[in-house]
Amino acid sequence: MQTRKRIVVLGGGTGSFVTLYGLKHYPVDLTAIVTMTDSGGSTGKLRDQYGVLPPGDVRQALIALSDSDQIWRELFLYRFENGDFQGHNFGNIFLTVLEKLTQSFEKSIELAQTVLKTRGNVIPVTLEKTHINAKLVDGSIVKTEALIDEKVKRAPIAKLFFNHRAKVNPKAIYHLKRADLIIVAPGDLYTSILPLFTFKEIVRYFKNSKAKKAMILNLMNKLGQTDDFTAVDFLKRYEKSLGADPFDYVIANNATVSPDIAKHYTTFGENEVINDLVSTDKLQVLEGNLISSTAYQKSRGDKLSRSVLRHDSTKLAKFIWEQVISKS
Repeated sequence: MQTRKRIVVLGGGTGSFVTLYGLKHYPVDLTAIVTMTDSGGSTGKLRDQYGVLPPGDVRQALIALSDSDQIWRELFLYRFENGDFQGHNFGNIFLTVLEKLTQSFEKSIELAQTVLKTRGNVIPVTLEKTHINAKLVDGSIVKTEALIDEKVKRAPIAKLFFNHRAKVNPKAIYHLKRADLIIVAPGDLYTSILPLFTFKEIVRYFKNSKAKKAMILNLMNKLGQTDDFTAVDFLKRYEKSLGADPFDYVIANNATVSPDIAKHYTTFGENEVINDLVSTDKLQVLEGNLISSTAYQKSRGDKLSRSVLRHDSTKLAKFIWEQVISKS
């Protein structure tokens, strides 16, 4: 009997959600290692008011892996549209209350996984409170994830650093060491992905891992983070953190983005990520139709800017299964 492949997905937010949601339907062992520096929206308010760890990205990973009744998934997705809780997400509040009751964020995740019947593990990269800051090439500093995430024209980001050092969750290292495939999910480069690689231990175990490594290329650029980046620019930035040849595979969309969606992004000064990578003896560049055919509609209570163009979880998972996992 063939052993199920152990797959670790690195990231946070929507990109990890889409990747995990699709892959959970395949015979694999899934682990999500989640960014823990979110400080905006509902998560930021709960951090500030209750002193808890940021629940937002963890919540999304839990929902993605959930195999519970539909009502539980809808509850964890529900966002209040008015009143004192306006803008807050029920799942974030649920995790906050569990953390306060148990005095352990780790325990709150375990309990939520039981309720949601998750098909896999959700591992916060750290269990300590920290914020991510960015130093720009002009020497100025942008503090906290929420401000780095703002869509503003500014000097390019030179590097990320924590406001104070935080220890890596040992469980994150454990799963990295056991992985057969490590996938870097799509997502905002400097707020969802690279905060993970700001931990030296994550970088070390990623580089030393014998697992195959894949990066899912973003669909669109983000103003203030990856202005006019092409696929080559993304890869160069990852090489800055991870060294030469960090990936065995880059997975890119080659389907046409609808003119209406493209126009929506141009109003924010954003554009499609052009895939200018070519396969080499060390890197396979895999392309396919990976985008959702419908634009994402956020709830009225959600005041944050959201991506309207997203990967299609079914297409993406099928592509990864056929082109990467089955051939590894």
